[in-house]
Amino acid sequence: MREQWFMIAILFFGVVMALFMVKRIRRLGEKYRYITIGDVTAHRFGNKARVPTTISVLTAYAAITGMQFVAIGLVLNLVAGVPINLAIIVSAVMLTLKTVFGGLKAVIWQDAVHGTVQTLAVFGMFIAVVVIAGDWGTIRSNAEAMGELENLGLMNIGIAEIGVYALTLGAYQLVRQDLWQRAWAARDLKTVMRGYWISIFLAALTTGVVIWVGVMARYGLGIESEDSSLIYYEVANMVMPFEIVVVMVVALLATVISTADSFFMAGSSSIINDIIRPLLKGTPTQKTLLRWSRVSVVITGIVALGLALAVPELIELWTTGTAMLVSGLLFPALVALYAKRVSGRGAITSMWVGLLISVGWTLAGAPFAHPVFLGLPVSILVYVIYHYVDRERLSEYVGEPPLVPQSAGQPPDDTRSRGQDGGA
Repeated sequence: MREQWFMIAILFFGVVMALFMVKRIRRLGEKYRYITIGDVTAHRFGNKARVPTTISVLTAYAAITGMQFVAIGLVLNLVAGVPINLAIIVSAVMLTLKTVFGGLKAVIWQDAVHGTVQTLAVFGMFIAVVVIAGDWGTIRSNAEAMGELENLGLMNIGIAEIGVYALTLGAYQLVRQDLWQRAWAARDLKTVMRGYWISIFLAALTTGVVIWVGVMARYGLGIESEDSSLIYYEVANMVMPFEIVVVMVVALLATVISTADSFFMAGSSSIINDIIRPLLKGTPTQKTLLRWSRVSVVITGIVALGLALAVPELIELWTTGTAMLVSGLLFPALVALYAKRVSGRGAITSMWVGLLISVGWTLAGAPFAHPVFLGLPVSILVYVIYHYVDRERLSEYVGEPPLVPQSAGQPPDDTRSRGQDGGA
């Protein structure tokens, strides 16, 4: 049951964001018309903040997209016997092409349909497993007979591992660009808050149900899988007729595809908005932006494929990507949201230092601690030092907003202004 800490970490930080961050994110977005987190950091810290912000966001979203490549690769490997690396490459090509030519509207409709299919499938499997596996007493007795009773305890986990989940999968929720963008895109604040609270608890409930299915599969159904990533298929094959198994596999693929293209969009939006668009001369046409948006999706796909091939273990890939995002962006993003006056150069340096330490420590094999345990504290320390040193020349805004706020009664102005290239 130690895996329930995934759910606890995500739920806790989701609630923190709902209570303390979403309203402020929405109000700032309404005022300045932000599109990405890079817009926020560039406005508060200067235009040079866009690059480390984009890299931090891209590492996390490419890692999560890479997880979907691995998931479909496992299906191809299981069903058709395709070698796993080739299967990952094939899935990467398919999902990248689908996102490139599908567009945002297709992603929105697909997410709605696939999300419904996914939820029904997961809860349907849970009900079937509960009926077949027996009650809690049976599961506990079986675990005790196998000498694994401690695995049913929530505290069968070290403090360090809880810390990893909290500072990666949990803290990542606070700087998920797709969540910030949804807060900005929703019709009004009421819609944002209602939708976010529903999503928090539905996500936590679904995660808990998935973990319980795994527990009951082992101690209720006696399934001992050599590869935990295949347990979904093994449970479906045991408790359901073949026709339903096919439906369950389709539901899984729906989940994977829906997740992949959503994170494709979130990652590529940083590239186009924060890297490419500032380099384009004049006001780019919609056709030009569409072309570069597709290029950004391909770039995200290439990075995601590289991560998927380098780290094919799903949970490890997830925590690795989110550790880089949290180390490079979490504290500067919080400073951008709440600090009245900031050190622009301190925030930019903090981003680079946290990100590079996390990446470097990961490449070194993380000799004695998870990268987030080094990257995040050093990022915080660097900014605090700079803030103290620059205390006499702190600024409210080092850069310019992406859209100059309008005075009351003025018509909206869609002209985007360039941020300044400076520190504090």
